[in-house]
Amino acid sequence: MLSITSQYLARFRRLDAGDGAPALLPVTGAQRRFALVRAMDPDGRPDLVPMFFAFPHGTVDPARLAAAANRLAALHPVLRSRLTVLRGTPALRPAEPQVPVTRLTCAPGEDAATVLRRALAGWAPDGPPLRLFLAQDGPGGADEVLAVVLDHTACDGQSLARLVEELGAAYEEGAGTERPSAHEVATELAAYRDAVLLQLDAEERAGSPAAMAYWGERLRAVREQAPAPRPQSLSPGAAPGGSAALRLPAPPAGVPFPELLDACRAAAAVLFGAGQVVPLGYPWGGRPPAAAPVLGCFLNTVVFPTATGDAPSATAESWWDDLDHAATPFDAVVHAARAAGSGWTGRLDGMLTVDDSRRHPPLRLGGVTGREIHVDGRAVRGPFAVSVTQGPQLHLRMVWDRAILPDDTAESAFTALAGALRTPAPSAR
Repeated sequence: MLSITSQYLARFRRLDAGDGAPALLPVTGAQRRFALVRAMDPDGRPDLVPMFFAFPHGTVDPARLAAAANRLAALHPVLRSRLTVLRGTPALRPAEPQVPVTRLTCAPGEDAATVLRRALAGWAPDGPPLRLFLAQDGPGGADEVLAVVLDHTACDGQSLARLVEELGAAYEEGAGTERPSAHEVATELAAYRDAVLLQLDAEERAGSPAAMAYWGERLRAVREQAPAPRPQSLSPGAAPGGSAALRLPAPPAGVPFPELLDACRAAAAVLFGAGQVVPLGYPWGGRPPAAAPVLGCFLNTVVFPTATGDAPSATAESWWDDLDHAATPFDAVVHAARAAGSGWTGRLDGMLTVDDSRRHPPLRLGGVTGREIHVDGRAVRGPFAVSVTQGPQLHLRMVWDRAILPDDTAESAFTALAGALRTPAPSAR
């Protein structure tokens, strides 16, 4: 039987037969996951990856910023391509670069966070994958907040550092910067296509019968545990997402990943009950060695079932075994679980992402360094998500969907998460 990746490639090649139709680009398993998530959403909402930077008022020149962003979109195919699904087959359709820089106006009593939340909630899924929003903030508009927002099919968290660096460099060149040459555009387009095909080739091998058997057994007992959205609407003006954050002392080498997974297990036990086999996800993996470092060819989402045993080493042992099969595409993993008897549909009850502050350069525009900030209260995909930033301190953040999880329960889960990671106090002598 053909693997899911093999079936996808066969269908894509029938779409891309060179019959005069507009050129299409294939997508990786990681990108197919976001197409699946969008298809399962009643409103067809895409996942978004936003970054927010505060600058002193007057720093950002919108025309110069638009020129820089459109130069990047002209060079990187994934920043100017629209996700499309033809005859059940997801693909990218390249278009002309079109990166809008939208100025947002605050009504009396509003701040930048309010208008940015509203702009992201109104994101039209059929538009360009990269968009920029600029809003005044602070007393008398002393600051301005720039939001750099991407459709998740175009970029993952690991690629953001490169995007920020290239956007700042293009801005330095000025609004009159020429677009990339036709040769540069064609070269990058070919590199993108080759990288994705290499990635798909690796995913095809990773969807072997042995891998499918592994994931089937591993996830046989997984079920989504999150309740349906609560029928009562939020109070007028209430933000759709809740959030909590905390900074903790960090060991010099950082917190090992299995310990972060264990902390998420503690949070899931509070949210959904101890003993439930909850599907959590985390990004992992890398490009094939011969693949060019193109934007849009990014990390797979690996599924972690929370029931891994209570022994101190159980999570680490299970995680190491999972990494041997981490390249199996997400949709193939869902198929394997369902074939093994799970009723899991592919929805995740939680997500864990980990970043290193030392590899996350700030955005500099015109010699001014922006201060990265968080805009809380945005709509959240799924019940809860945890982000961890490793560095001199351990920065924990947890967000949740307030239509699914009440604030008091989510806050208790965050307390359990933090408690599992706190550095033990030194003993008195």
